[in-house]
Amino acid sequence: MSLIDRYVCWLFVRVTLCSSASLIGLIILIDVAGNFEEFIGYGNHSFEGFIRVAGDYYLARSLVYFDWMSALIALMSAIFVMTWLKQTNEMAAIMAAGVPSSRIMKPLIVASVSVAVLAAANREFLLPRFRDQLARNAQDWRGVQERPLEPKYDAETDILLGGRHTVAAQQQIVNATFQLPDSLPGYGRKLVAKSALYQPPIGNRPGGYLLSEISQPDSLHKLPTLTISGRPVVYSPVDTDWLKTDECFVVSNVTFQQLADGNAWQRYAPTWQLITALRNPSLDYGADLRVIVHQRLLRPWLDVTLLLLGLSVVLSRNNHQSLFVAVGQCLLVVAMYFLLTTVFEWMGSRSYLLTPAQAAWGPLVVLAPITYTVSHRLWD
Repeated sequence: MSLIDRYVCWLFVRVTLCSSASLIGLIILIDVAGNFEEFIGYGNHSFEGFIRVAGDYYLARSLVYFDWMSALIALMSAIFVMTWLKQTNEMAAIMAAGVPSSRIMKPLIVASVSVAVLAAANREFLLPRFRDQLARNAQDWRGVQERPLEPKYDAETDILLGGRHTVAAQQQIVNATFQLPDSLPGYGRKLVAKSALYQPPIGNRPGGYLLSEISQPDSLHKLPTLTISGRPVVYSPVDTDWLKTDECFVVSNVTFQQLADGNAWQRYAPTWQLITALRNPSLDYGADLRVIVHQRLLRPWLDVTLLLLGLSVVLSRNNHQSLFVAVGQCLLVVAMYFLLTTVFEWMGSRSYLLTPAQAAWGPLVVLAPITYTVSHRLWD
């Protein structure tokens, strides 16, 4: 790496850090103003407690904000570096030394691609670690408030999982009501219990929901375990030694997050987990999840395409244009880019005009030829 490369990369890093801190900090300040009372309450009305709670809350959300704005930050930083070099006449001095402007673009593009790779790593490795925190808002930061539950079918067993409320901290359903299919006779149509606690798979024991203080059916202690094709679906205390007389265990591959959070869990799940959900026989997701999977795989390529397109459009203008004009053009390009991706996503996941693969690849198919055509100006 030459001296010029190190200088340009270091300038890009400084601008990227300043831009990220400014944009993320602005969002946090605005959000803190609306959640100030909640943070004070969780912090026991002390300054140290407030800082601790707010720090824990916004640590995870800072990663989300970076994921939202990573492409914009990389593009703005690259444009700022090029505009700064021109405004300070450093570009003229470099070109006078026989170094073409295209030589300056190479370290900028490499650094911007590094931001796209960092954003992808953030989505796949960091955000899933904070998924539980991100699923809660400031009003229910500790996950102890009861939230309404929308019933969801287990497509593998045809059992409708429902209840009155959920409590995230305990992964519990309050006043659980599980509706059984006609293919499971003997228990009646419903399992009604005071609570249902989700338990993940452990050893040979499958995952599912432990129902406690069952009120329906009232003759549970006399009923055997229900099976489908020889596979236990509802464990009974009659022949299951780890159950109490008023308990039963409903086998389900629908996790608590997938049940309680609806489709919100998809935003912070890694790609491999989304693919696993598509293959889960208990879940029946439509085209929207398939579009998300394709978009995850193509997101780094779209970020690089946006970078090259934005640089080409902005830097092809007057060499002495104002920095604010360059930023305005950058924002216009980003707005058009997100509008295009949103339209294609809607066509694939909502209107079914396109297949999920077509909806995800559509923006890249449209933008790639345009970017290739206009990006030749970067090397002049």
